[in-house]
Amino acid sequence: QVQLAESGGGSVQAGGSLRLSCVISTDTSARFTGSDYCMGWFRQVPGKEREGVARINLNPGDTNYANSVKGRFTISRDNAKDTLFLQMNNLKPEDTAMYYCAAHRSSLCTIYPTWYEYWGMGTQVTVSS
Repeated sequence: QVQLAESGGGSVQAGGSLRLSCVISTDTSARFTGSDYCMGWFRQVPGKEREGVARINLNPGDTNYANSVKGRFTISRDNAKDTLFLQMNNLKPEDTAMYYCAAHRSSLCTIYPTWYEYWGMGTQVTVSS
């Protein structure tokens, strides 16, 4: 079984920074390890659809970002430690949301939430003006 757990959320003023972390764990007897998964960050506000923020492929140099965060956010992963990160700089009030990490084993690594199989429980990010 695959499990994910986010951390690092909090409250910050506009222009500030936060770094989110997500640990992915698998059974030692599982067919796949954490490094076998495409991973992504998503966010959602109450009453709105979940949107993709960034994703990273098995090759950590292969990344994509939503236009709204490009140049401000950076996704990275440490495969040896099975950990995913999202560095968020120059935060804006519009970034306020519950942030989720997710993983999937598809041959196509996308930024669309419907492709993802495993999800964390989320960490809240609140940006005030």
